Amino acid sequence: MDIRFLGHSAFELTHEGTTILIDPFLDSNPKGAAKADEVQADAILLTHGHVDHLGDTVAIAKRTGAAVAAIVELANEVAADLDEGHDVRDPNLGGTVQFDWGWAKWVPAWHTSTTPKGTVNTPAGIILSFGGKIIYHLGDTCLFSDLALAARRGDDVDVALVCIGGHYTMDRIDAVAAVELIGPKQVIPCHYDTFPPIETDVQAFKADVEGSTQAKVVVLDPGETHGA
Repeated sequence: MDIRFLGHSAFELTHEGTTILIDPFLDSNPKGAAKADEVQADAILLTHGHVDHLGDTVAIAKRTGAAVAAIVELANEVAADLDEGHDVRDPNLGGTVQFDWGWAKWVPAWHTSTTPKGTVNTPAGIILSFGGKIIYHLGDTCLFSDLALAARRGDDVDVALVCIGGHYTMDRIDAVAAVELIGPKQVIPCHYDTFPPIETDVQAFKADVEGSTQAKVVVLDPGETHGA
């Protein structure tokens, strides 16, 4: 299973011809590695509705026919912008959605979220099973102890996609504690260096995580791919 970092918090996961996008903020992303009309998708998963996460979801879903899944209020807004009958899933926190390729579960994240259209929605992290791996995208969150619970579904987390930029989310110091709580095998940092308020030292984060946990940190430049 390949994980391609598209910049900010956007990721493309691919396995055996299936492509999943998470938080596809692309066209307005100063660190975006692709444009919205360049990517393919079978499913689009959203952590929350801030513009830097909702991004180009509607345009990509219209073009590709990709299923979209998000917390219910956000899912309802997206569904209203798509054709009737488009596959839009609307879980709430704790809800697990089954797909042909695996499953995705929405879990708590401490943050805020209102879409550009004004829809207030609940932020989440997403744990998914895809390509024989368990991936945990933390979404935008501060550090909180229940991150440990979210990762205890019964399978170890293979890869955690962890925000580290600070200001709008936890910083790289708190993110080390988050990794300790989750216990993943690998960590890919995100949500940093896109804008001045979230600039940070990613190599210091890598050194701190690898010095205090068993996790391996994989630092990806936008556009780079990691084989998980």
